[in-house]
Parts: sequence; C-alpha cells; structure tokens
Amino acid sequence: MHFAICTLFPEYFDSPLATGLLGRAVGDGVLTVERVNPRDFTEDNHRTVDDRPYGGGPGMVMLLDPVLKALDKVERNGGRGRTILLTPRGKPLSQDLTRELAGEERVTVICGRYEGMDARLGDLVDIEEVSVGDFVLSGGEAAACCLLEAVGRLLPGFMGHEGSGDEESFAHGLLEYPHYTRPEVVTDERGSELRVPEVLLSGDHRRIAEYRREKALATTWDRRPEMLSSAPLTQQDVESIRKHRAESPKPARGRNLHLVLAHYPVLNKEGQEVAVSLTNLDIHDIGRVSRSYGLGGFYLSTPLEDQRRLAATLLNHWTGGAGAVANPDRSEALSGVGVVESIEDALHRVRERTGRDPLVYVTSARIAPEKRRGGKRKRTEEPETVTIPQVAQALDARPVVLLLGTGSGLAPGVVRAADAVVRPVRPFTDYNHLSVRSATSILVDRILGDTD
Repeated sequence: MHFAICTLFPEYFDSPLATGLLGRAVGDGVLTVERVNPRDFTEDNHRTVDDRPYGGGPGMVMLLDPVLKALDKVERNGGRGRTILLTPRGKPLSQDLTRELAGEERVTVICGRYEGMDARLGDLVDIEEVSVGDFVLSGGEAAACCLLEAVGRLLPGFMGHEGSGDEESFAHGLLEYPHYTRPEVVTDERGSELRVPEVLLSGDHRRIAEYRREKALATTWDRRPEMLSSAPLTQQDVESIRKHRAESPKPARGRNLHLVLAHYPVLNKEGQEVAVSLTNLDIHDIGRVSRSYGLGGFYLSTPLEDQRRLAATLLNHWTGGAGAVANPDRSEALSGVGVVESIEDALHRVRERTGRDPLVYVTSARIAPEKRRGGKRKRTEEPETVTIPQVAQALDARPVVLLLGTGSGLAPGVVRAADAVVRPVRPFTDYNHLSVRSATSILVDRILGDTD
C-alpha cells in the first residue's frame, strides 16, 4: 500500500517512519510513504504558502496553488488514490473508516496548517475531510501519524501475529478486555495481593473466551457505553450487561431525573393562561417511560380537585384494583406516578426525596431569543437554552426536574422562573408540534439513551 503525505514539514515523519512496527513495515515494503512539500512549488523567494483570510479575522489560510501543484505531482507519480484532508471539521476517524482505507492501493493525506485550507480545494479536488478527534492541533502531521498507523496495522504483514488486530479495542465494536502477565501475584502498598483471574490460568479456552467477552462488554459499558448502540450483541451479551449493571456500584443517572407534567398554568391557542384537563394517554405513556428508564419520579400537577380525583381513581384501578391483576406491568409503571396540586408541590416532593434543590429545566417548542444592549449580548427575561448533553451532564451532579407543559405550552411566568429551557426536539424543521408524551419519550431517551 502506498501513502502520499502532503505536508509543510516532511521531516516531522522521519522518526515515526523509522520506529517500531511502522518502521519495520516500511523496511519490509508492506507500505511505502511518499512525502511532498507544497513549499517546493512556490515561486517567490520566501516560499510563501499562506495569506490573510478574506473577511478578516485571526491567523492565515493556506494558499491553493502550492497544494494543487503538490497533489499534481502525486498524481503523476502513480495517482493520488483516495485523498484525505485532515481537519477538525471532518468526519471522525473510526475503525470502520481505517478498514476501508486499508483496502485501498493508494491514499493521499493532506496535512493542514494555520487556520486551514482555502475552502475551494474541495471544489477542485475530490477529497474527504477527516478528523482524529474533537480537539485542535497545530497541524495535521500528528493526525496523519495516527491515521497512518491505524490503517497500517490492518495490512497483511504489518503485525507480528496476524490475529492480534482481531482482539483489539473497536475490532468488534467493543473496548478490549483487560490483559495480565507474569507474575501471577502482585502485592500493593497495603500488603494486599492482586492475583491474575483464576480463569486465565485454567487452560480452558472456552471459559477464557467467555470471560474475555464479559469483561469487554463490562469495560465498554463502564467507559464508552455509547458504543453499545452500534455493537453487534447477542442475547447472552445483553444478559451479561444486565448482570454487570445490577452489580455495578455506579448509580444510574436516571434516578436524578424527575418529570413534572403541568396542567396549569399553561396557554391555550389564544395565548391565555388556563388549566387543562388530564389526558389518560399522557399518564399511561409517560408513566411507562419513567419506569422503563428508571427515573426518580413522575408527577402530575393540576389545581383542579375533580381532575386530581379522576387521576387517583385511574391510578388506583391500575395499581390496586382489577387493572393490577389484569396487567401487572402497567401496575408497576403507574405505581410511581404522583398527583399534586401545583408545580411547587411537585418540586417540594423532589426536594424531600433527594435532599437537594433540583435544577428546573422547562421544555419549549422554540429557543429563547437574544438581543444586544449597549454592545453586549443580553438575554431576554427567558432563561438560557441548554442542549441535551448539558442536561445529561447536569444529572451527574444534582437532581433535575424536566417540567413539561400541556395545552399550547407552559405560561411565560413558569418559563422565566426556570433555570433553563431545553432545546426543542425538532428545532431545524418547519413543523414542531409533537404531543407531550411523544416529546417526553424522545427527550428522555436522548438524555439517558439505552445505556444508563
């Protein structure tokens, strides 16, 4: 396989290409690496490769002409093949992508510098933009080393043992299991013995394989649970994760999330503050969401006494009456639903339950507006808008109440009193009118996912 690296600092690669497995692969001809410097194609005395950006702003932008001429040289030398521009705005470099690249005969890698490339490069050359992570480097050379080695490891003849890559992290959508070597026993500073797991000394290859799979699943759950959503899993894998989750000392974040469905004060279609009636489907569906995701609680708030009596009758039927006998699963879900007179009563229940004041995040179909005053950005009376990841992060530190409105949404006073407004479920479309139970299901799943 042939790599061509377009870089302003070709000497950067001297050590990586002569060291370790990568150096051996180059020496053995498993892969060849060509380095081409855009400075060699400049025509001024200063060998200029950058200029100021149009529109102003800090930094410099790489010139098109030297880069295009460098790529033309690569093309004349045998072809560019698949061409990668390393940039923070590119798609993530993943194990799947490295497998694709390992199947190519030729790959060209462009290392950006300064503020990046003139954006017209993509209009002139067929390139793919790739990023090695959500951080910024001084240039693409370090990222190119990551890509070069990640792809190289998948080439036949690169690894000392051809099966080594099959058991590594990400090889099967999971993080790798822990490894041990001699001695069998290590003593820590307190005199406690740390032993190699007995199963690894047993010689029973089936048990060892099962143990390693279980540990890979557990490690992925603990450290990168989002990977499990795309990993191929068997029912046995699912049972293994459930067992590990039950035994894990790490508390589930869902217990810190509480739902309050407010029926007053909310707006009607004319924009008037009103109290609206309870909806049977809301109670059932949101109750089941609360139980399925292990939430801290779900409260219905209404000042109307007849509505509270209606809710009590309905809940009693399903939790203690004939409904409980006919549908125990529904009984379990609705047994966690509380009925209160006001939003403040619900917040008081959460305080009593958790011993702390909760953050109150309201839901809305729109993002809080901004305006400038005196040259500085000032928000209106509405609180700031927070994203789903910010809500999830808040759960790690304290209880959070997700305050949901019925009717045509929560009254402005309720919104202003909240700590933040959660970004709408569908903010970028021209239709954003989901039912409250649908929006709640989506929000809870986005906050907690299936790995809480």
